[in-house]
Amino acid sequence: MELRFFGAAHAVTGSCHCVAACGMQILVDCGLQQGRDEVDNQAFPFSASRIDAVLVTHAHIDHSGRLPLLVKQGFRGPIYATGLTCKLLSIMLLDSAHIQESDANWANQKGRRAGKEAVEPLYTVADAEEALKLLVPVEYGQTVSLGEGVRFRMTDAGHLLGSAYVELWLREGTVARKLVFSGDIGNANQPIIRDPQPISDADYVIMESTYGDRNHGAHTGYTARLAEVLNDTFAKGGNVIIPSFAVGRTQELLYFLREIKLAGLVTTLPDFEVVVDSPLATQATQIFSGDLTGYLDEDALALVADGVSLFQVDGLRLTQTSEESKALNADMTPKVIVSASGMCDAGRIRHHLKHNLWRPECAVVFVGYQAQGTLGRALLEGKEHVRLFSEDVAVRASIVQLDGMSSHADHDGLIRWISQFDRPKPAQVFVVHGDGAVCEGFASELNRMGYRAHAPEWRETFDLAAGVVTEKGVAPPKKPESKWQEGSPAYRKLEEAGRQLLEVIGRNKGGTNKDLAKFTDQIRALIQKWDR
Repeated sequence: MELRFFGAAHAVTGSCHCVAACGMQILVDCGLQQGRDEVDNQAFPFSASRIDAVLVTHAHIDHSGRLPLLVKQGFRGPIYATGLTCKLLSIMLLDSAHIQESDANWANQKGRRAGKEAVEPLYTVADAEEALKLLVPVEYGQTVSLGEGVRFRMTDAGHLLGSAYVELWLREGTVARKLVFSGDIGNANQPIIRDPQPISDADYVIMESTYGDRNHGAHTGYTARLAEVLNDTFAKGGNVIIPSFAVGRTQELLYFLREIKLAGLVTTLPDFEVVVDSPLATQATQIFSGDLTGYLDEDALALVADGVSLFQVDGLRLTQTSEESKALNADMTPKVIVSASGMCDAGRIRHHLKHNLWRPECAVVFVGYQAQGTLGRALLEGKEHVRLFSEDVAVRASIVQLDGMSSHADHDGLIRWISQFDRPKPAQVFVVHGDGAVCEGFASELNRMGYRAHAPEWRETFDLAAGVVTEKGVAPPKKPESKWQEGSPAYRKLEEAGRQLLEVIGRNKGGTNKDLAKFTDQIRALIQKWDR
């Protein structure tokens, strides 16, 4: 009876945990590693064909994005998720597969010119289609048996419509254990979606810690703050660019924009146009506009009962083709452009940033988490120039972050959630799904509160019957580099020069402010020249 950590250990993305019990191996989530967390998405530290079932907490790609790869490598068991999550996966996995194929094609076009070996996509659309055939929908509160001694139930996590905690009961002989996997814990008092539902008992808890070191800030009213940004930007004649996750966050934005228009909060351009420039977001909005019985909160249910379309905004335009997307930047009429990806690392949003970042009259509004290593995080941290499509682009637009607009519980919300488990406290809390330092810090705080908490490393194995670690974790494998890059003497010399530069920086720690500023400017000039 073991628990193994194969993802989101000291990392925010790539959630993947394995329970081995009663002769079965069960995965809870199978997510894609993204941003700084990405090491080697192709490497499963287990045989895919030996996994018996997968339980998916919700549809976000960092929890589901490697399901097609699992199938590609031999998995043939059932994939359980809530009914709404299954519907969302039917569009998200196909979209992810299309991106994988497109990225591989683009890399091969460039690689052929450089004499590199061809690369294959992580998985294909055909692999995603095979994965979708294995989906088995379940509903909140339904107890499902996976085999003798193993059953599970899903409970509303309040993070995304259809998201769930997984309660997993195990029994081998006289040994019985209950595990709770939090998935992503929702933020309270969000529109449309219900608050996270309570759970009070578990032997072992595996919980996320994305915002384990900070709170979202005071809720001053999303509509008022967003309306203020719109008014200021439109008065200057600029566009408001909103990088947004296509599923969940985009629909929430449409809900807020509908309220802003109804209340007449934008006076500088009352009839402003709202463009959702993401085919995936359009498909997701159509799903969210369907029957959501069992998923909406009371306020949203009341609006629907009155015949209100939650996501229909006056002046809304949904684009499909790349030609429609390109035309948006040729039209200088101020507008709101909502586009993916939410962290600015792929998709159409990068084109909109290229055409609007350098314009001081424009604004870029961030409404979700930006992981370390992503373009979105760099912009929030004040980067003055970025490379987009091999072009240096100055950052002159206003960069705005809407505090509190998050689908994740913040630090205090996480504390409230774990505090439910106190009669008695769990035997062990495993802190995952956070940057390394955040996982460690949050685990230490829980220990001070009287919980037994621990932040596991990748591949750590825990004996659930004995309550001890039987195999310590290790550093995950690095993402493989091309043979061309590994074998280049010039590249190795460049790496060595980089190490020497760090040593020189260290030796200048006590330098004068004038000298350090000059040194910094010289390094930045090099970065701007070579950051491709």
